[in-house]
Amino acid sequence: MNPALDLLQPYPFEKLRALLAGAQPPAELRHIALSIGEPKHRSPEFVAKALADNLDQMAVYPTTLGIAALREAIAAWCERRFGVPAGWLDAARHVLPVNGTREALFAFTQTVVDRSKNGLVVSPNPFYQIYEGAALLAGAQPHYLPCLEENGFNPDFDAVSADVWQRCQILFLCSPGNPTGALVPLETLKQLIALADEHDFVIAADECYSELYFDEQSPPPGLLSACVELGRSDFKRCVVFHSLSKRSNLPGLRSGFVAGDAEVLKKFLLYRTYHGCAMPVQTQLASVAAWNDEAHVRANRDLYREKFDAVLDILQGVLDVTRPDGSFYLWAKTPIADTEFCRGLFDKQHVTVVPGSYLSREVNGENPGANRIRMALVAPLAECVEAAERIKRFVQEL
Repeated sequence: MNPALDLLQPYPFEKLRALLAGAQPPAELRHIALSIGEPKHRSPEFVAKALADNLDQMAVYPTTLGIAALREAIAAWCERRFGVPAGWLDAARHVLPVNGTREALFAFTQTVVDRSKNGLVVSPNPFYQIYEGAALLAGAQPHYLPCLEENGFNPDFDAVSADVWQRCQILFLCSPGNPTGALVPLETLKQLIALADEHDFVIAADECYSELYFDEQSPPPGLLSACVELGRSDFKRCVVFHSLSKRSNLPGLRSGFVAGDAEVLKKFLLYRTYHGCAMPVQTQLASVAAWNDEAHVRANRDLYREKFDAVLDILQGVLDVTRPDGSFYLWAKTPIADTEFCRGLFDKQHVTVVPGSYLSREVNGENPGANRIRMALVAPLAECVEAAERIKRFVQEL
């Protein structure tokens, strides 16, 4: 067996199940889960129709590269969303459909990492655990950059040593972040591109929450935006990951894309051809419909905006928590240990949240997720409001 499998840590939800084992919450209180970041808003009906209308495509072997119509729809969306000039993104070279970003992030790491060089895969801390597992199984060493409140919950990239950058093979970014919701500023992205050029590493920008933001007049920039400002039409060393899961409430469709550096994607396509993970044609055609429509995405943001307003109003003065830059998470500070808070909240109020320490790693004696919890505002508005009221009661009774 692959010995690297022994290096993998349990997923946060496995740890959470163990933490809550044996608890007996009040039977009269229905369970409310704010733990798993699974969108609960209604999926767009026109996407379901497009899927149903093309079920005859189940008889067709899909290609790993995907159909031209999907790649062109994705390239056009990137032009509209991130201001990429027409023609910069060649749909045949710079875009690759994937079965959701989770699968793509893992496979991408296996493609890029050179096992012979004792390389690092650098990521924010706390982080999406796929970054860590993908690094370990690719034969690289994870390196964690703490995301602390004093730095806006982003890594302090200026504090990273030249030795770390020299050994870095992939820098993972998550913007807006999971679990913090913090946005990496555009100027920082441009500085990171300069570092990637200097030290020859790839920036892998996980932007699956990029369409969940609050100001309709100011969509958050992404790595492609930084490339545009730098006149970087080849997107060298820059790759972005996007998904329909959060943007369009389609987690079960397993549809996303990777875009950027054509030379990197050429190698990634080769890996994926052997990996055997082509997206079904009917799924691709449904995805075309989703990427071509923004009305349902704006309506989705309206629903999240309403929930954030209501929940933050209830928790104001109760927990140390602020509105994030984006995503559907709240990253709240706890008055007691985060694990004790989560266990107590479930036991007394039948609400589940995730301990921040389960989403982070301790480095040099410090865990940046300690004494914090992640709350996913994915449940319907009424449930989120009820959960916030229960959290308020729990804190007041401490």
